[in-house]
Amino acid sequence: MDLEFLIKYKMFYISGVQNTLLLAIFAVFFGVILGVVLALMKLSKKKILKAIATAYIEFLRGTPVIVQIYIVYYGLPNVVPFELPDMVWGIVALSLNSGAYVAEIIRAGIQAVDKGQMEAARSIGMPHNMGMRYIVIPQAFKNILPALGNEFIVVVKESAIVSVVGITELMYRADTIRGITYKAFAPLMVAAVIYFIITYTLSRLLGIVERRMSAGD
Repeated sequence: MDLEFLIKYKMFYISGVQNTLLLAIFAVFFGVILGVVLALMKLSKKKILKAIATAYIEFLRGTPVIVQIYIVYYGLPNVVPFELPDMVWGIVALSLNSGAYVAEIIRAGIQAVDKGQMEAARSIGMPHNMGMRYIVIPQAFKNILPALGNEFIVVVKESAIVSVVGITELMYRADTIRGITYKAFAPLMVAAVIYFIITYTLSRLLGIVERRMSAGD
């Protein structure tokens, strides 16, 4: 476990951490937006919308992330008429995957809100869409915030898999250092420690948020 290489290659790790956090933040952000749409579609009384959302969620949750990344990275550029950076394709792949899981989290959160809330909104003249937007969804988000925080932690760890298509996040940087230094073990251990620090810090912050939310109740 000779760690002298860290002095020379520390910027590799710093750059990798920046890209990893960038991937996770944008993937969860767009995943939440997609998840809200899918959740509302799945709760819709229109069978076609419900069927589309259900098929999407089941497919994305039922196939490996690495397969989805390959499909997005090698397939979508042939459809899109303009070039995009590799990082964007990584965010797209992780967002599509995260959206499927977030959709189920949000759906459960919406269904957990007392039905009387919507009835009260309708009784004062709010249409259904407005009641969902201003009454139900805000309450649902408060209930599911811890679960969304956990999803963010999961995406941070899953982002390592985009290294297979050459996106320069933390795992890719660690593999690069392994190739340069011919050290098979130490660079990976450093990456593992960094991942642990990130996820542990996020877990502690999530715990603080949960306690404050409980105190507010």
